[in-house]
Amino acid sequence: MKKLLLGTTAVGLLALSPMASATTIELQRFFGACEAEYGKVTDVSSAVGECGIITALVNKFEADNPDIDVKVTTVEWPGYDQLNAQLASRSAPDVVSMHYSAMSDYQSRGLLVPLDKLLKDQNIKPTDFTDAAISSVTKEGKVYALPFDNWTMLFHVNNNLMKKADLMKADGNPILPTNRDELFSQGKQFKDATGKPYLVQISANETAAYARIFYTLMMQQNSKFFDDPSHIDLSGKDAKASLTLMKDIIDKGLSTNNLDYPAAVSAFSNGDGGIAVNGTWLIGSYDAQSKQANNPLSNGYSVFPVPQFFKQKDATYADGHGWVVPRGDRSDEKMAAIGKLFKFLYDNNYEWSRTGHLPTVKKVIASDKFKSLPHRSDIAKIAKTGQALPSAVLRQFAIQDIIGEELSSAISGNKSIDDALKTAQYRVNDLLENI
Repeated sequence: MKKLLLGTTAVGLLALSPMASATTIELQRFFGACEAEYGKVTDVSSAVGECGIITALVNKFEADNPDIDVKVTTVEWPGYDQLNAQLASRSAPDVVSMHYSAMSDYQSRGLLVPLDKLLKDQNIKPTDFTDAAISSVTKEGKVYALPFDNWTMLFHVNNNLMKKADLMKADGNPILPTNRDELFSQGKQFKDATGKPYLVQISANETAAYARIFYTLMMQQNSKFFDDPSHIDLSGKDAKASLTLMKDIIDKGLSTNNLDYPAAVSAFSNGDGGIAVNGTWLIGSYDAQSKQANNPLSNGYSVFPVPQFFKQKDATYADGHGWVVPRGDRSDEKMAAIGKLFKFLYDNNYEWSRTGHLPTVKKVIASDKFKSLPHRSDIAKIAKTGQALPSAVLRQFAIQDIIGEELSSAISGNKSIDDALKTAQYRVNDLLENI
């Protein structure tokens, strides 16, 4: 009997051995938390939104690869303070979500692992990716991230309210401004007809939104404000024209005011304004809402690039998300597991593009499947008009915060436009000179 029990125990241990020897990948990401809704979902096609899709993707990868355990840590956006502390204490995760605009800060200090061999081992080639994507993750001739998407700010439109304001075309598309004067005339027409603000903007506890729109307006003037990556120039007419437009939108009552990010997202969803100035990542959620009955967006949602308010250039500030491997000691087995995860994410780039972000894989962009997604033809030109800050500009997130803070002070009336721009220029250049 004792022999039989021992034999049974041995069989049990053998059965458990794959789990006991599973390779663990520590993955740290933003994109929100939604375990209650998607914690067990492996059907990626049923997931909606950034959080839902990335959660389902990881679940599906684990289901397909029982020998790999992905331990996910979700951080508050953007998560770099936490990552900095982890790197300082030599406890960085294996895989981290990172904005292209933040990569140079880490790569320039040797804190990211080059991924050329890892990707090559998975038969992933740099030429598989769009130029905008691969150029953003290539530093000094080496690839430092798996490019996952490109994103930008958009005009999300409530067509039902636009119809009330007589701002719809015969073809069912909204009438949007093509210059500064049309912006204000249409905004007034909308508010007079609906009693609601024309624009729904993020304006409280937020610096990124202001900075991104400011970059877009500067790029539309073909500004060379960062012609020298080590020095910003905000002393010209272009900077003053951009900030003046942003301030006039508030002063003339065209926009919501004092809404933080969650409040702004909800306000548009609840029909509290005509056009939400927000990112590509909301397309999936708003489109799903529009397909439901009896809500403010029912059968009445569309989305377009930020209009060209300055005639010099059709441009939109764009960034993107990639997956990086922070510096650390890892076994060949763990790197191979990371390679499998990256190949899975590469193969499922279409699923991620359902968020509204632009895909990075050329064959996905060219596919009929992607082209058939709602609204993609309306924002397709961003693949050509999207423009980033020069890749050599360091501390882009810190710069974004500085510029956003100073823009906010001018828009709220706490500083003059000239003082805000002068202070922003001084603070940014002081930062860059002391890196």
